[in-house]
Amino acid sequence: MKRSVAAGALTLAVCFTAGLAPAALAQKAAKTERKVLVSVQPEYSDLLRRAQIGGLVRLKVTVTAEGKVTKAEIAGGNPILADSAVRAVMSWKFAPAAAQSIEDVSFSFTPH
Repeated sequence: MKRSVAAGALTLAVCFTAGLAPAALAQKAAKTERKVLVSVQPEYSDLLRRAQIGGLVRLKVTVTAEGKVTKAEIAGGNPILADSAVRAVMSWKFAPAAAQSIEDVSFSFTPH
């Protein structure tokens, strides 16, 4: 029993870290205060989708006055999905503003 549980956990961990499954897109992102000019959806692998692994990932995103994302911190959510959300939001472009701002961005990964 211990051996099969350990083998299953190891297999799952290898799949997550190796990124063996083809990528699909997360389904939606929440609104922010500043207008988003360019958005990229995070990758959502078929493996995670089939395993019914989903949830909400919340980020605190630092945006320059020019609209470039310089930092994204994980504020909560499923840690398995968080890296994909951070990679995606780092490619976003926001509308220019008078000063740097911190925006709340949430991604919902739905396995259905």
